[in-house]
Amino acid sequence: MTTMTTVEMNPSRPGGPEMFDRIAKRYDRLNRVLSFGLDRLWRRNLVRSIAPITAGDRILDLATGTADVALSVAKAYPEATVIGLDPSEGMLAIGHTKVARAQLNESVELVVGDARALPFDDDHIAGVTMAFGIRNVPDRDLALREMVRVTRPGGAVSILELAEPTQGPFASLARAHVHHVVPRIGRIVAGTEAYRYLQESIAAFPPAELFREQMERAGLVDVTATAQTFATATLYTGRVPLAG
Repeated sequence: MTTMTTVEMNPSRPGGPEMFDRIAKRYDRLNRVLSFGLDRLWRRNLVRSIAPITAGDRILDLATGTADVALSVAKAYPEATVIGLDPSEGMLAIGHTKVARAQLNESVELVVGDARALPFDDDHIAGVTMAFGIRNVPDRDLALREMVRVTRPGGAVSILELAEPTQGPFASLARAHVHHVVPRIGRIVAGTEAYRYLQESIAAFPPAELFREQMERAGLVDVTATAQTFATATLYTGRVPLAG
């Protein structure tokens, strides 16, 4: 059964598609800045976390942006079809260019959409990935429930998100990076409005344990929260319960 969700769209809100349209050409560089250049390693961990994937499976990459994760998924699981969904047409335009350059048009489809109202049938997807996007969703509970709805029993929902570490020997260094280095470089890379929003959204995202519990409330089981390099990002992975 398909259950479609209606949401109120506000493309001009902070963190909305209009902001990402404006920074689309600089977004990949911005990720390098925000992640200390480690985002490629973290994405590989994200892609591996949704295994096993079999021939004919459909994998959904939410907040696909310029399609970095979608392309990595397609290369890791060539027997599957990858659907990249994002609300920003400007980001997807760059993603289409990357997909064509990689000659993966047959296995990667990019579509405009909202994580809170996924245009797919129930149990349609083998696994969901999302990198650096969940903090930009106004209603995370609704988005998580939608991920669970469209994912088949036993399938993985894996979310990678930046974090502001509070403990450990490198916590103070990482916080200094977010609060002092990112603003200076971000003004050049993304512009004042965008870097300020991105910086604030990282600081405002809930602690790993609270978000892990939020994923469980949405219906996921076996949820883990794995800190990435120096706890500057966290990889959250859960499974849709098996029937019965």
